[in-house]
Amino acid sequence: MGLFGRKKEPGGPAEAITGFWAWWADARPKVETLLDAGDREALAAEVGPAVAALSPELTWDITPGRAALHALIVSSGGDPELRPLAHRWALAAPPTDALWEFLPSRPARADAAALTLEVAGREFALGELVLGLRVPNGATRIDIAAFHPLFPDLGDETRMEAALLALDWLLGEDEVARWVGDITAATFQPIDAVAAVHLPAVVADLASEFEQEQWALLEGQTGDGARLIAAARHPLRPVDHPLLDQHIAITLPYAESDEDGLPDGGSAAALREFEERLAALLDRLGDAALLVVHVSAQGSRVLHVYADPAAEVPAQVDKLVSTWHEGRPDLAIAEDPGWIAISPFLS
Repeated sequence: MGLFGRKKEPGGPAEAITGFWAWWADARPKVETLLDAGDREALAAEVGPAVAALSPELTWDITPGRAALHALIVSSGGDPELRPLAHRWALAAPPTDALWEFLPSRPARADAAALTLEVAGREFALGELVLGLRVPNGATRIDIAAFHPLFPDLGDETRMEAALLALDWLLGEDEVARWVGDITAATFQPIDAVAAVHLPAVVADLASEFEQEQWALLEGQTGDGARLIAAARHPLRPVDHPLLDQHIAITLPYAESDEDGLPDGGSAAALREFEERLAALLDRLGDAALLVVHVSAQGSRVLHVYADPAAEVPAQVDKLVSTWHEGRPDLAIAEDPGWIAISPFLS
């Protein structure tokens, strides 16, 4: 898949999104007729291929809306590689009207506790779901062991699918990606389990600890055993910035270093001054770019920026990088919707 910023690339995501909304303009009356008739099979045959044309891995659903009667949801299904596509699809959608709104992820349901699913031909009442909750010391996520009276009779995959759907309805898909860590679909009730309806309050309490911007200072070693220091935003996860899928790595060699190869003296001051100028540039770009991590080791600092390709950030950053004179700087650009390049720092 090419960069989303390359809007003229034949067959690229932008063209696929345009094609979907052209289809929707023609197909909407038929979709509404099938929905009113309750013909889910024909509805899937109508909508499914249009969504698959965007990407076969996307998921979709039509649910009661929040601001409209119906919501068409086209979601990444928790896959960070697909999340930017789903969000760009939603941004290109027609304005919300009385009948339709368009969402890039499954929202929380206010009536979740009263909902009943069909799982393996049996009724799965969310009101009977209980959760064992654990927040490891210093963690930014809640580990969950989910139990339902049906779970002992279900296979592993079916149990997990039911648990994940229930969590999406309780919290919303994006909140699950933000705040939930390990998930177990248990066949026995966890000790100190609580009713699942209490999960949103527990998540809200955890989230309140991270309302202000925070950075974590880290130390480690390179593959060669050299000392490494880093600073990373905390918490750090791509779900918070779904349109920033272009990775820009700025490598700055520095002239003065200590015995461990870390910046010292005038070079330390020069790096601070460069970062201040970079921060000012990114602030001017608003939500189009973000410095997320910088790592120093063995005579070089690498600054990791994620950007919206549509904002053409690399050209602006390149002008700033060209002013660095302590060795030859480097600017590397790649598509990275899952933020794989900085995966050790994700939290």
